[in-house]
Amino acid sequence: MIDKPHFLPARLGLLSATAADPFLTEDLLKGVQGHGGVDLDKVVESLPEDDVRWEMEPIRDLVDDARYQFRNNRTDADGWLAPRLHATLRLTRREAADGRFWTHLGLAVAPDYVAWRHFPAASQEGRAPRINPARFKGAADRQCFSRLWWAAEMFRNGDDYAPVATACSNQDLIHNALRMDLIDHRPTAQALVRILERGIVGSGREINGLLTAISAAGATLVYDALAPDEPRDPDALRRWIVEAESAPPAPRHDLPVGPEEERVPEQSVAVLADYLAELFEEAPIRGRSARD
Repeated sequence: MIDKPHFLPARLGLLSATAADPFLTEDLLKGVQGHGGVDLDKVVESLPEDDVRWEMEPIRDLVDDARYQFRNNRTDADGWLAPRLHATLRLTRREAADGRFWTHLGLAVAPDYVAWRHFPAASQEGRAPRINPARFKGAADRQCFSRLWWAAEMFRNGDDYAPVATACSNQDLIHNALRMDLIDHRPTAQALVRILERGIVGSGREINGLLTAISAAGATLVYDALAPDEPRDPDALRRWIVEAESAPPAPRHDLPVGPEEERVPEQSVAVLADYLAELFEEAPIRGRSARD
C-alpha cells in the first residue's frame, strides 16, 4: 500500500479534475506507488490564507488516527471520521459543493488514506485490481472525503452527530441516500436512522428497496406536510464557522458538537419513522417472500 506523499501542503486548496489527471497514475490506482507531492502542488489554486479552516495538519492528524484505530476494519472508519471531518472543516454547503476542494484533499493531502480505505478491488474483466479513480476526484457520493462530509451534513440532528455514526454504519444507506433530493428534508433523514436503529432494515437489499419506495411515494406525498421541520437559523452556522478560529481539535473519544441549530421535532421523526416502516412492509424486496 502506498505511503503519504513526501511533500504535504501546509494548507488545503483547490485542484481541478483536469490538473489531477496526470497524477492518477496506474501505480497509484493499483496501490503500488504514490506521487511525491511537489509537482502536484504547482497546479493547486490557493484558498484565502487568513482562514484557519484551510490548515492541513488537523485533517492529516484525523486521517492518520482513523487509519490506525480502524486498521482491522476499514469500513468502520467512516462512522468515526465523518462527524469529525465535518466538525473540523466547518464548511458551508456552497464551499462543500466545489469538487476541486475534495480532489485536493484526496490526492494532495491524503492519497494514502484513500488507497487504504478504498483498496484496489479486482475488476470483472480479470484485469489487475485498482482503486476507482472516483474515490479521488469523483462525484459527491463517491469521492472518499466528500461522501463523509455530506453524510454528516445530511444526517446530523442540529448539533448532534450521533445519527451520523448510525447512518455511516450502513454503506448502502449513505451511498444511495446522498443521491436523493428528499434526504435534504431533515425529518426524513432522521426517520431513516430511526428505523435502522430499530432493526427494521439492515441489508443492502432492504435499504435499496426502502429508498426506492420512498422516492416513489414522494411523487404523491408531501413529506413536509406529514412531518414538518423547524426552520434553520443561518446565523447558527455562521457563528460556528467563525468559532473555528478558537475551536479545539475534534475529540477522538467523544463526538464533536455541531452548529447550534434547532433539532428536528421528535414528533415529526416518530410519525415519519412509522410511515417509512409501513412503506417498507409493502415494498417489493427482491428475495423476500410474501410471508415475510
